[in-house]
Amino acid sequence: MQVYISNYRNHWISPYTILDWVFFWTDWSRCSRWTLEQRLADENRENSEWVDHPAWVDQWADRLEPISRFVNRVLDTIHPRITYVKIDRWDTWSMDSTLAAIVLPMLRQLQDTKHGAPNVDDEDVPEHLRSTTAPPKENEWDVDDNHFARWDWVLAEMIYAFEKKNQDDWTAEFHSGVPNMTWTPVDAEGNEVACGEHRYFRMDRGANDTHVYDEEGAKKVQDRISNGFRLFGKYYEGLWD
Repeated sequence: MQVYISNYRNHWISPYTILDWVFFWTDWSRCSRWTLEQRLADENRENSEWVDHPAWVDQWADRLEPISRFVNRVLDTIHPRITYVKIDRWDTWSMDSTLAAIVLPMLRQLQDTKHGAPNVDDEDVPEHLRSTTAPPKENEWDVDDNHFARWDWVLAEMIYAFEKKNQDDWTAEFHSGVPNMTWTPVDAEGNEVACGEHRYFRMDRGANDTHVYDEEGAKKVQDRISNGFRLFGKYYEGLWD
């Protein structure tokens, strides 16, 4: 697999930006305002005044907008965002593992850099994180105090699932002891037969077998992994920064 995805392109040039730079010496241009802010950087900013642009600037901005849109379309055409993905045959032999190696570092980065959170249903999080356990909201349009904590919890569960998927064998921690198995030749009905007359084997634990498998513990982990993948699918469109 080969993947190259470039940064997002931003070719829009605002008509007001053009006018600001053309008339850079005026008090109302953004260039002058930047200079003023720099001069007052170590002074009381309350003394700085924001100078509005004249009315004729709006008129010229309307005239320049078609030109700005045309320049934007031209630049989008000659300098588009690059999205190159090449899939090899072996990438789909175990596609779930291939994708897990890509998704995991992206989820970790999103966890560190996110600036918001989508709505998460109460049914998907522990009771102490649900909206019903948060203090009453001051306004109907406000988010509750657990809003962001719910998303943090969901992201952590996704990451946990993909971390386990990237391990060679996460079930190894639930095995202990030394296995010792014997193989006995049997017929189709399970009756023991002489060697050479069999079509099947019966596997039995040998006298020195000390192997123990914590099935209950492994099931708890598997349930958590499966739930993490379920959350990944349900909130896939919420994976934004």
